[in-house]
Amino acid sequence: MSDAEQRESMEFDVLVVGGGPAGLACAIRIKQQNPDAAVCLVEKGSEIGAHILSGAVLEPRALDELIPDWREDPPALATPVTEDRFMLLTATRAFRLPTPPQMHNEGNYIVSLGNVCRWLAAKAEALGVEIYPGFAASETIIEDGQVRGVVAGVMGITREGEKGPNYQPGMELRATYTVFAEGCRGSLTKRLFETFDLRAGVAPQTYALGMKELWEIPKEKHTPGLVWHSTGWPMPSDTYGGSWLYMLGENLVSIGFVVGLDYPNPWLSPFEEFQRFKHHPAVKGFLEGGKRVAYGARALNEGGIQAVPKLVFPGGMIVGDAAGFLNVPKIKGTHTSMKSGMVAAEAIALALQGERPPVLEGYPAALKTSWVWQELEGVRNIRPGFAKYGFWGGMLNAALDTYVLRGKAPWTWTHHQDHETLKTASEATRIDYPKPDGVLSFDRLSSVYLSNTNHEEDQPSHLVLKDPARWEGVNWERFASPESRYCPAAVYEAVGAAAGNGEGPMHLVINAQNCVHCKTCDIKDPTQNIDWRTPEGGGGPNYIGGM
Repeated sequence: MSDAEQRESMEFDVLVVGGGPAGLACAIRIKQQNPDAAVCLVEKGSEIGAHILSGAVLEPRALDELIPDWREDPPALATPVTEDRFMLLTATRAFRLPTPPQMHNEGNYIVSLGNVCRWLAAKAEALGVEIYPGFAASETIIEDGQVRGVVAGVMGITREGEKGPNYQPGMELRATYTVFAEGCRGSLTKRLFETFDLRAGVAPQTYALGMKELWEIPKEKHTPGLVWHSTGWPMPSDTYGGSWLYMLGENLVSIGFVVGLDYPNPWLSPFEEFQRFKHHPAVKGFLEGGKRVAYGARALNEGGIQAVPKLVFPGGMIVGDAAGFLNVPKIKGTHTSMKSGMVAAEAIALALQGERPPVLEGYPAALKTSWVWQELEGVRNIRPGFAKYGFWGGMLNAALDTYVLRGKAPWTWTHHQDHETLKTASEATRIDYPKPDGVLSFDRLSSVYLSNTNHEEDQPSHLVLKDPARWEGVNWERFASPESRYCPAAVYEAVGAAAGNGEGPMHLVINAQNCVHCKTCDIKDPTQNIDWRTPEGGGGPNYIGGM
């Protein structure tokens, strides 16, 4: 008998893959509209919220629709926004600019998105949703051209790929409808794009890497509810990026840095740029005397509405950031992701009740008439404007699009593939980064330690070179091993005589145990040779409550 035949099976009406805001909102909405529906949600993190990373200012529009009385029992650390600041940085100075309309945060909340998800999970369980954390979905069940569910919970495969003494074959979780809410660059969703050709006719997705630290700062420097954004330094003019500082709770500040992954210089290190950013006079004043308590990193979808794929296929659908509903100029995507999950849920609930419209037609049609589509349509040309014209041209285009055209330009710009944008190492300017001082700036390994990342040692690497022989001739000889710089977790290390850190020919060491599941390598590798696969459930980062 095959492994699949030996697996136990469970049947549900709806299976949700992913315990982020979109997946939880979807599960809650289904139970609100169809209390008798059997709904299951699986999450690869050790608990709900363990893999959730966001410098989150929450626009409560979707949450108001989902749970209207949520303010009576809000998630922990939810802090109303009290002030917006938008800064342009040079190497030594900071200039306050008018805050663009999309970035106004009146009525919004600074939150720990992990805490929001834990709070939503409690609401979902109270409605009868079955939630299984630490249960990684590693395979999609497709029969007769239709998605029937997933295989989840496979454990005990050894590093050599054999069944170890603690091997568990996992379970088949089957459902009438399977909702994929894996977040940005989800491993199963990525394969579904290929299987059902879901990206045909849409723009390529473009991404950014977001890195975040949580600091505890002196009380006299803490302004609860302050939202501070910057653009400009240290990013070169050909690279999109920016920062945030959000002050929440008691003496906590979330500080983050975002770098567009369409950057051209292979010597650039997003992590090192983040570390030197904190030494800017306008930034270090917030942090001096404080203590860094947490770190994490995650890729973000930045392609906007023109990069949203086909959302439905036989037996399933895609919601949230797995599809790419981030509003880049607004620097928010939780509200749009939640709403997409809710719209999908409403279509599913009607279908389960035998009412019209059929779910595979109802979800995309309803979404296109919702405020999500209207919001993303209006900002569709701002992010590609920076790729098209550089920093200053992009700023001018954003102002024109916002204040004059008001998002109604008769054109829609497309994107390019992020992995195709790198210059060769010999064509680009080498960047020498300062050493971390251990006070404001830090190295990767000490940062990974603060992410509480853990993977079982005796399991196959979830980071695989499709063609190992390709690495030396392409990644090393042409681009000087860019993965050793764009990875924010010290996973990749070029070793050999030519690098001065070993003997013999060059080879790539993959320290998969350090991986914080940001997915940058899966996106930025120049020949798409690195494949990020699902590790055992519970592996990866375990972000603390304030993240």
